[in-house]
Amino acid sequence: MTTTTDKPPTPDPVSSFDDDDYPAYTMGRAAAMTGTTAGFLRALGDQGLITPLRSEGGHRRYSRYQLRIAMRARDLVDQGTAIDAACRIIILEDQLEEALRVNEQLRDRRAGSDPAADT
Repeated sequence: MTTTTDKPPTPDPVSSFDDDDYPAYTMGRAAAMTGTTAGFLRALGDQGLITPLRSEGGHRRYSRYQLRIAMRARDLVDQGTAIDAACRIIILEDQLEEALRVNEQLRDRRAGSDPAADT
C-alpha cells in the first residue's frame, strides 16, 4: 500500500545551491546579511513586498532574491523614505520594468510579422 504526504519533495542540494529563489536563509541570517533587523524583514512582509516561505516548524526562510529586494528597501529607508513608501516604490519599479519588457516583446513580434506596421 502506497501512502502520500503533503510534504514537498526534498530538493536536490546541488541544484538548490544556484537557485536564487531557494529559501535557504533563516530570519536571523537574512537580517545579518542585509544589515537589517528581524523586525524590518517582518515589516517588509507585512507590506507585501516579500513573502518568505515557512519551514515545517513555521519559521521564515528567505531566498537570495528576497534578500536583494530587502536591501533595496533598506537603502530607500536609509535615505529617509518611510518603509511603506519604500515598499510601494519597489513594487511600482518592478511593475514598470515588467511592463517595459512586455512592450518590447510585443514590438519585436509586431516588427517581425509586419515590417510596414512601423511606418
